[in-house]
Amino acid sequence: MPMIRKRAFLTATLLMFLAGSNLVNAAELPDFATLADNAGPSVVNISTKQERKRGPMRGRGIPQAPPGTPLDDFFQHFFGEQGGRDGSIAPARSLGSGFIISADGYLLTNHHVVADADEIIVRLSDRREFVAELIGSDARSDIAVLKIDAKNLKALKIGNPSDLRVGEWVAAIGSPFGFEHSVTAGIVSAKGRSLPSDSYVPFIQTDVAINPGNSGGPLFNMDGEVVGVNSQIYSGTGGFMGLSFAIPIDVAMRVSNQLRDKGFVVRGWLGVLIQDVTRGLAESFGMDQPRGALVAKVLPDSPAEKAGLQVGDIVVSYDGEEIIYSADLPPLVGGGDVGHKARLSVLRGGKEQVIRVTIEELPEDHGNAAPIKTKQKNDDRLGLIVAELSAAQRDSMEIDDVGVLVQQVAEGAAAEAGIRRGDVIVSVDNQSTSSVKAFRKHVAALKPGAVVPVLIQRRQGPVFLAIRVPEASG
Repeated sequence: MPMIRKRAFLTATLLMFLAGSNLVNAAELPDFATLADNAGPSVVNISTKQERKRGPMRGRGIPQAPPGTPLDDFFQHFFGEQGGRDGSIAPARSLGSGFIISADGYLLTNHHVVADADEIIVRLSDRREFVAELIGSDARSDIAVLKIDAKNLKALKIGNPSDLRVGEWVAAIGSPFGFEHSVTAGIVSAKGRSLPSDSYVPFIQTDVAINPGNSGGPLFNMDGEVVGVNSQIYSGTGGFMGLSFAIPIDVAMRVSNQLRDKGFVVRGWLGVLIQDVTRGLAESFGMDQPRGALVAKVLPDSPAEKAGLQVGDIVVSYDGEEIIYSADLPPLVGGGDVGHKARLSVLRGGKEQVIRVTIEELPEDHGNAAPIKTKQKNDDRLGLIVAELSAAQRDSMEIDDVGVLVQQVAEGAAAEAGIRRGDVIVSVDNQSTSSVKAFRKHVAALKPGAVVPVLIQRRQGPVFLAIRVPEASG
């Protein structure tokens, strides 16, 4: 009997411990239900109409969905009207989300949700519908401001994205595939992400499930404050794959205020083309580690040119803000005031110096082949065959009096660095290459084993590459 009682006591103690542990774990989880109850009424569904001509269906393999379902709206939005070969006019519908930012009816959503719309319809959580007025829309930040004729609306509280930490819980409310007020949750995966087409937005990356229809909806922290506007997903299928991107709400609100006050957005402009500093480039420039924004081109008559910035400069800080990646620089410049005298710390020739530049307004508008195997020429240590540029080639690539054309790339240092046939070599080790003779002279003078920067001009623009000079043979 004593042994039985002892076992019973131990079993009861273990069960109590496990129950207590589960209660503790449950208490540590975020309260998404309260967040959804409080914030849900301020999230809206947005649909648009635009008149466009019917045309033949493009391509094959377009998924089919039953008419009248949310998926039907989704596929029509992404693939266009199916059928209709008579040239008649048919309304196109787009589904997205938005949220209330003021009690008198101002809303935020994405530019791409309402772009080219003839009519914008906003549906509130209480089923009321309004035809919205487009106050303004900005393609560069993907933000649009709408106004509906309603009063005493519940506006969402705006948070501070700077306080977000990677790994922190966040939640989204929106209308994926037309299913209104869907709540999804996840964590902050990264901050300050730069996407190729959106260099002026430091995106918040999350693993919150975002799908077509979530666009324009709010991203919340666990205090129920809006910290971002859900904008994009990375997907190979069109659906969620764990990579979602939100526009920080401070960026969105700056754009919103300008759209409401002026109807357009003014951004700062420096006037340089930049790239990341790789490990090889860092070594070639004598840096201890890769950091900063490497200037590959200074645009003519730009603030950068007026201030004396040069190709090969590496911007390591902007008004005291450290530049680790090249993507860190554009949001700082673009978000600054026009006329501001910025303080740039620049590495030039291995030495750091300060350059003052007056920021101006961003203007409205602002052939590759794989390496081949060939016998390396004795007079070229890098594995290249180069030729003079013709006048027509200089005109087409907007090159003045420098550069040689890469005709062939053999296996060797140049191919390993990423030089391709069709590239134009503008400088070697920061020395301008005006002719084939000058190029060969510069290459011959390179120290064996050294890593040197080479400036390349391509159709897409200039780029620095780091080449390790082969050791002298035998």
